[in-house]
Amino acid sequence: MRIGDGLRKALAAQGYTARWARDGHGALDLVVQDDYDLVLLDLGLPDLDGIEVCRRLRAASRDCVLVCLTARTEEVDVVVGLDAGADDYLTKPFRLAELLARIRAHLRRSSPPACVGRIAAGDVEVDLSARRVWLDGSELELRAKEFDLLALLIAEAGRVLTRERIMSDVWDEHWFGSTKTLDMHISALRRKLGEDGRHPSRITTLRGVGYRFEQP
Repeated sequence: MRIGDGLRKALAAQGYTARWARDGHGALDLVVQDDYDLVLLDLGLPDLDGIEVCRRLRAASRDCVLVCLTARTEEVDVVVGLDAGADDYLTKPFRLAELLARIRAHLRRSSPPACVGRIAAGDVEVDLSARRVWLDGSELELRAKEFDLLALLIAEAGRVLTRERIMSDVWDEHWFGSTKTLDMHISALRRKLGEDGRHPSRITTLRGVGYRFEQP
């Protein structure tokens, strides 16, 4: 309870209008009542499963940024959260400075400049203006950051993109803290592209450097 109230006061001190729900039902009620630019969701809720609340919040508000706060550090838990609709996550305990920096970064990126045209690499096609993606003719459902990440990789297909370049272009040039969220988004993209270990990956990891989308 003290953490929630402390965060509300810290956000208000930064000029944000913040509302605090003390449980999952309260959070769902607030999202139904009003539009929000960003939601901070602590997955350790007293009444409902946090991942299920994440799914319901995403279904109720497709456009808001959803950041999960979690004590779950295993990669599979983070991937489940991203699949449920989260745009980002922070593991507890976290520094307030990092949380505020993440919020600023996400809100700056909430209205990206309009892009037009289509780009493709092999059997993956991206419509930039409509923000739609097809894999071998079948449309994929991607989250906002997944789309932005895939669009960047395909636009630079065959070239290595450093982690710093990706974080700057897809998240924010002033990104603060861990870039583990990038790895989680790459993992989610690989699974949505049908890569299960039996097929060569379209996205190559260059350890310590970054990623490359392979051009057939």
